[in-house]
Amino acid sequence: MSIGLIGTKIGMTREFMETGQSVPVTVIKVEKGRVLDVITEDKRGYKAVKVGFFKIKNSKLTKQMKGYFVKKNTEPKKILKEFKVNNIEIYKEGNELGLEILKDKKFVDVRSKTIGKGFAGVMKRWNFGGLRASHGVSVSHRSHGSTGQRQDPGKVFKGKKMAGHMGDKFRTILNLEIIKSDIENSLLYLKGSIPGSKNSKVYLRESIKKINRKTIKEKYEARLKAAAAKKGKK
Repeated sequence: MSIGLIGTKIGMTREFMETGQSVPVTVIKVEKGRVLDVITEDKRGYKAVKVGFFKIKNSKLTKQMKGYFVKKNTEPKKILKEFKVNNIEIYKEGNELGLEILKDKKFVDVRSKTIGKGFAGVMKRWNFGGLRASHGVSVSHRSHGSTGQRQDPGKVFKGKKMAGHMGDKFRTILNLEIIKSDIENSLLYLKGSIPGSKNSKVYLRESIKKINRKTIKEKYEARLKAAAAKKGKK
């Protein structure tokens, strides 16, 4: 249980490793978060820290939120997130948190919204095969066919794969490797692609799963060590 960060997806590029290997990376501009509230167990029944991200104009706030930020004596923030933590003693109101909290981490979990595709049929949305393209099928080649049963139960079950709104949903990608972390410019380079278009919001957190696999750098160092050991035996 630790604090996460929010960033903006800048786009994709590639990084060259010491081996000469080209690795595709997604670049994320990580936003600095400000601690707005430290929630104690006596107050709510659990320990948590409320963090605010991204600046917002005062004119865009409701009266209630204006009062909240005046009370906290801080600049208005667009996104407020609560993170459950075990140790709240190390956090104080007004503290700023940035990329340094992921300094020694090798893997992170990423949550972002997929690109919206609008209304889509079942072949595009669910990869259906469609009906026959030969004789005997009329005006329903790309239809989904039967959607339910007869009189019993006499309804379409919830969750049935049908045509509808495709994309524009939050998806979480686990255990993405951190290739490079530029704390000075608040940039994080993650291996591979992540959901969402450019300039979309990205939620980052420390990996919740225990990972045994090696990073690209560790694999390279292991190969060098093995080669040196082999050379020494000769």
